[in-house]
Amino acid sequence: MATKNLSEYNTANVPDASNMIFGIVVAEWNPEITGALLQGCVSTLEKHGALPENIHVKTVPGSFELIYGARQMTLNDGYDAIIVLGSVIRGETPHFDYICQGVTQGIARLNATNNIPVIYGLLTTNDLQQAKDRAGGRLGNKGDECAVVAIKMAKF
Repeated sequence: MATKNLSEYNTANVPDASNMIFGIVVAEWNPEITGALLQGCVSTLEKHGALPENIHVKTVPGSFELIYGARQMTLNDGYDAIIVLGSVIRGETPHFDYICQGVTQGIARLNATNNIPVIYGLLTTNDLQQAKDRAGGRLGNKGDECAVVAIKMAKF
């Protein structure tokens, strides 16, 4: 469980993003959640100077496809960072575990083998309310957090 608001951070510690280009891959599954994550992410990037034309958004059908989408974006040398946004909500079958584990390992592999940081923005929650709480609800917005991490890692 998140112990802090995902949208709270020290703005003084965030570099200027006005010369940075970001790729965002967002899953279409659970659109109420992923749409809110995307909105938070884009607004935070722009808040720190990223130009709208330097924020490129692509969609994929589900969270497992985030790996492929991010990999395709790493092949474009123009990105300073890539952000993946998705939401997997536990159900009655082990599908949740396979998807979460696969995406986590895939994004970790991309980070270990490429020169562009890929920021992990996959919500893995037990129920819809937990996802809402982390997509603009009482615990802030994971999209905000991912944008800040992307800016910092692009500057790393």
